[in-house]
Amino acid sequence: MSAASRVRVLSFGVSLDGFGAGPDQSLEHPLGVNGFDNMQWFTHTRVWREMNGHPGGETGTDNEIANRGFERIGAWILGRNMFGPVRGPWPDESWKGWWGEEPPYHVPTFVLTHHARPTLRMKGGTDFHFVTDGIHAALARAKEAAGDRDIRIGGGVSTVRQYLAARLIDDLHLAVSPVLLGKGEALFQGLDLRALGYECTERVHGERATHVFLRRRD
Repeated sequence: MSAASRVRVLSFGVSLDGFGAGPDQSLEHPLGVNGFDNMQWFTHTRVWREMNGHPGGETGTDNEIANRGFERIGAWILGRNMFGPVRGPWPDESWKGWWGEEPPYHVPTFVLTHHARPTLRMKGGTDFHFVTDGIHAALARAKEAAGDRDIRIGGGVSTVRQYLAARLIDDLHLAVSPVLLGKGEALFQGLDLRALGYECTERVHGERATHVFLRRRD
């Protein structure tokens, strides 16, 4: 991996009270109950609408920053919950993610799980590889796949927390929305980001979210 390659969390929606997802994820609530409130800033952008086959969309600051989040990405890492609501051993191979036949990743994507499953090849260049031996193994495989491009940690909250605790994330972009979830998955609970070497390097006010950029000091 080139020295220019970085491990990044981008466009990660967080509520004012620090929740990255709501409680009780299900097929009806992919981000937990009320969790989609965190992503309303994204759903109004042109980037989001084009990803979902719709015309129009806002083209301001939120859209520009969201679009940046897909540049130079050579591999993704997702937690099991980010891939879908199925728990425990895979009952079959019918669940292929939330995104239909052509997911938005278009590069090798590594899914953390305790239960093995064959690689799932989707349209548009997205191959889902299921990794059963932990976050370090997933990152090693993602680095190999990405080459000199960046690795994006897509979530969910538990996955981001694990990589933060291990000081493996170089850049963390939070899109803080003016909403209160009240309960759910707290992104920073039990983490001392200052002690882990992270600092805020930039903040940008978008149309519907405040974008806060953190970086790990080397």
